[in-house]
Amino acid sequence: MATKLPSDLSLTPLGAEARDLSAWLTTFHLASVVLDPYTNESSWVLKTAVRILDEMRGSHARVNFIVTADEADTRRFLGPLADRFLVFCDPERTAVKAIGLERLPAFVFIRVDAEVVAKAEGWDPTSWRDVAHAIAETTRWRAPLIPGAGDPSPFSGSPAVG
Repeated sequence: MATKLPSDLSLTPLGAEARDLSAWLTTFHLASVVLDPYTNESSWVLKTAVRILDEMRGSHARVNFIVTADEADTRRFLGPLADRFLVFCDPERTAVKAIGLERLPAFVFIRVDAEVVAKAEGWDPTSWRDVAHAIAETTRWRAPLIPGAGDPSPFSGSPAVG
């Protein structure tokens, strides 16, 4: 299932200029939760995503959100979380398409060699747990408990490309 991402794929962090993916992968892998702020499904999993990323924060993966919106809508959707996490804006869904996502929300593990080695689409706790275990195994970290108390029931998510 591994997908090699294009070297010219750029990611735009909140409040900064876009940089090529390789610049974000020089030292750390990426553990990304991809959200669409214009759908209910992404809001349903936000609290769970924060818990998972917080527990993965000490691993050798740069935990982050990729939000399919411009900076203003991303900040509105995430609120104070925008200051707690690395957040990329993907309003044209360029990263979403490159990763090959069909449903959002999603949880994606991108290794330092730009390979997408694990991804989960929609909220399927078993699939999200598999991604967390792939991250934990690669980084020699511990995977969070998924599902956890208060997590939503599984759902398929919304279309990733609009």
